[in-house]
Amino acid sequence: MPIYEYICQGCGHQFEKIVKLDESPNCPECDSSDLEKQFTVAAVSTSRTRDKSFKKARAQAGNTKKEKDHAQMEYERKHNEDHH
Repeated sequence: MPIYEYICQGCGHQFEKIVKLDESPNCPECDSSDLEKQFTVAAVSTSRTRDKSFKKARAQAGNTKKEKDHAQMEYERKHNEDHH
């Protein structure tokens, strides 16, 4: 069974769904059947594309860690101000 990507025309939700050839899915968010099937490009994995993906993931993880660390520092600063 193929995996298709859809965009719901009712609520804008994007999702993937494994469907049988005769099946018509509904949106998992709003249950609408007004869906637009998206064009999907086949994925090709090479050492170059994997390295590029890993670098992107590491950068995103680093940014997330910085944001969490900053939020924690702000929380602690505010807590200390409120309790001293």
